[in-house]
Amino acid sequence: MNTTSVDNAALLTTIDRVATAFSRLRGIKEGLVTGNSASGIQFDEWDWEVGVGLYGFLRRAISTNDQKALQELVAWYAGQIERGLPPRQINSTAPMLPLAILVQHVDRPDFRALVEDWAEWLVKELPKTEDGGFQHVVKERLNDGELWDDTLFMACLFLARAGVLCERSEWIDEAVYQFVIHTRYLSDPVSGLWYHGWTFNGRHNFANAFWARGNAWITVAIPELFDLVPTLGEKDRRFLSNVLVSQVRSLKAYQRPDGMFTTLLDDPSSPLETSATAGIAYGILRAVDAGILDKDDRAYAERALAAVLAQIDEEGVVHGVSDGTPMGHDLDFYRRIPNVPTPYGQALTMLLLTEVLLENGHRQ
Repeated sequence: MNTTSVDNAALLTTIDRVATAFSRLRGIKEGLVTGNSASGIQFDEWDWEVGVGLYGFLRRAISTNDQKALQELVAWYAGQIERGLPPRQINSTAPMLPLAILVQHVDRPDFRALVEDWAEWLVKELPKTEDGGFQHVVKERLNDGELWDDTLFMACLFLARAGVLCERSEWIDEAVYQFVIHTRYLSDPVSGLWYHGWTFNGRHNFANAFWARGNAWITVAIPELFDLVPTLGEKDRRFLSNVLVSQVRSLKAYQRPDGMFTTLLDDPSSPLETSATAGIAYGILRAVDAGILDKDDRAYAERALAAVLAQIDEEGVVHGVSDGTPMGHDLDFYRRIPNVPTPYGQALTMLLLTEVLLENGHRQ
């Protein structure tokens, strides 16, 4: 399936259905997250999967100059801030990335102040591991001494963009350093694939799991960093480009003929996993656009797109998504994770479909 062959009207309808299903899965009143929504954004929780969904929504709104959608975003953030934000940790940082971009399109000094304060907290107060890595602190646990691959998308992209916004080069340097230190401990030098996590308490990669959704966060995060920080230095671009090329080389080898990836990338007997397939496809498309990957690599993203579309039912629910996945200590832990509809499956699918829509001519 070539992305340009996808009917845009049908794609818009699918995005709206997926967005509506997202809201239902969050236990929220029905509502869309597109610029066509009459009732505004219906996400009612400040959390990481909402951050992913809002990021896709914002990218579409900016690319199409949808002022109504931008004002819906402003209203959502204002309401969340007025109600009171949750404690700061890695996952609750994810909605800050769209906010750091939105600030450049609206006159809200209070939003900018929050961006600056939160970025300062990440650098100075978030617990750090040995070697100064961002400890993957979440609301459920501190994860002492642990690095997780999803940290780069959830927190470091925001820090990098905040550095651009506030002209704080030290924040950009810190974000890039986090990419480097996570690469050191999580990227396998043989395959280029990424382990789910690393702990300095015992110095190991837990189950040595090449978890698919975790790898998807990396495929997404590297080209996003290039886009969010246009002044990124040449040596950093060269290093991270090679990291991604190495990872994608193995991802292409492990992609099934039908376009899907399995929960454990190197274990074809593990369950098929749609959220990872969507994230990897989105990341490849973005990396091709950034000049990191060859144009021929689009074929792998297009095959994954067809597989993801086949997993969306008439109600917009994305099927074949592995449930919430904390750090596993053996590979069977990942094999036993059930596939259920999840908000992050919806969010990653929205990100992919929105990118395809924009590539098909909905940019202004």
